[in-house]
Amino acid sequence: MESTPKSLRLHLAVCGRINAGKSTLFNLIAGQDSAITSPERGTTTDAVEKAMELRPLGAVLLLDTAGIDDDSVLGSQRMDKTRLAIDRADAILLVSAPGVYGEPEKLIARMAGERKIPLINVVNTPSGSAGESSSCAAENREDTPAITVCAADRSARDRFLDALTGELLKLLPESRLTPPMLNDLFPENSLVVLMTPVDSQAPKGRLILPEVMAIRDILDGHSQVVVAREDAFPEIYRKLAVTPALAVCDSQVVDKLIAATPPEIPQTTFSILMSRLKGDINEFASGCAAIETIRENDEILIAEGCTHHAADNDIGKVQIPRLLKKKCGGKLRFTFTAGMDYPADLAKYKLIIHCGACMLNRRTILNRLQLSRRAGVPVCNYGMCIAACRGVIRQVLSPFPDALKKYVNTLDKLSNRM
Repeated sequence: MESTPKSLRLHLAVCGRINAGKSTLFNLIAGQDSAITSPERGTTTDAVEKAMELRPLGAVLLLDTAGIDDDSVLGSQRMDKTRLAIDRADAILLVSAPGVYGEPEKLIARMAGERKIPLINVVNTPSGSAGESSSCAAENREDTPAITVCAADRSARDRFLDALTGELLKLLPESRLTPPMLNDLFPENSLVVLMTPVDSQAPKGRLILPEVMAIRDILDGHSQVVVAREDAFPEIYRKLAVTPALAVCDSQVVDKLIAATPPEIPQTTFSILMSRLKGDINEFASGCAAIETIRENDEILIAEGCTHHAADNDIGKVQIPRLLKKKCGGKLRFTFTAGMDYPADLAKYKLIIHCGACMLNRRTILNRLQLSRRAGVPVCNYGMCIAACRGVIRQVLSPFPDALKKYVNTLDKLSNRM
C-alpha cells in the first residue's frame, strides 16, 4: 500500500476559507503534523500532500489547500494552486466553523458541483464529539453530508475517520475501486501476449509502469501472460500451444505488432489501455478522428503527465510531432505541457493529444476532458495518435467495439464536412 503510485490513490482535497482549520483537520486525518498550523492568516500557501492508507478505502492522497478567500499580495497565485488541487480531487472536504456558510463556502460548493466532485461538509468546532451529524441549517447545505469534529482534538481521530470513510463509501462506490485495465476483455484462464521494447527509453532494470500494471491486472483476472522483446515476438506464436486472447504492445512498435500478429488475435497498445483506465476511451477515439482534418499551421497541444527529462527520440516532443507533420504535409505549431501544468484557454488548439496518464489520477484526466468539451476541442490519446498516423487505428481499437464505432462515426461526420 505504501508503494502505491500517487496516480492510483484516491485524492481528497481539504478546502475552505482562511483559518477554518483546514491544516489542523489535514493533520488529524494524517495522524501526524504534516502541515504547518498557525492562527496567522494565510499560513498554507502551496498545496501540501500526504500519502496514507485510509481503511477500508485503501491508498489515498490528502491535499491541503490555501484559503479560498486569500486576498493577500500572492492570493491569486495561491487560488490557482487551490483550483489545481480541486481539479485533482475525487472528493472535497469543505471545512467551516459552526454557523458559518458564506461566499467562500458557496464558491467551493459551486466548483465541486461544476466538476461533479462529491463534497462533504466538515464543521470544525472548538469542542464536541467527532462524527456527530450537523444540523446543516445553513444555506445550500441541506443536500450534502456534514460531519462535526474538533480537529484539534487528536483523541477524536478514530471516531471522525469512521464517520468520514462511511460518507466516502456512500459517495464514491466506483471511485474507491480501481477499475480493471484489461482483464475484462477476455475470459478467465486466457493467455495474453505483451510485446515489450527494450531500447534507450526503457528504464534500466525494470519495465515501464503501464506494462507492470498490465501484468498484474492479467494475473488478477486469473489468466496467464507471456512477455517478449519485440525482436523475439514473431517466434512466440510458433511456441504457443494455445491462441492468445489479446496481444498488447508499446505504441512505438505498433506496426511491428500488427505485422507479427495473426489477424484473428485482437491487438492494442498499453497507451490505449491507459486511456480506458484513466479517462474515457470513447471520447479519445472520437477525438482521434480529428487527426484527418489537421492542416498546415494548425496549433496542437501535446500534454505529457510525466516531468521526465526528454530523450533524444521522445515520444511526445519528437515522434508524435514528426508523424503529424508527415501526415498533414506541412509545418504545424506545437505547445507542450508536462505534469500538472495545463492551459486554461484551450480554444486556440485544433487538437489536444494526451499521454496515457500513468502518472496522473483519473479525476485529473476527466476534468481535462471536460475542459476540452467546453472549448470544443477534440482530445486524442498518444497511442491512438500514433496508430492513426501509421494507418492501424482500426486494428488497435478492435478490442473496444464502442470506441471503434465512435471513431468511425466521427470520421464519417468530419469527412462530410471537408
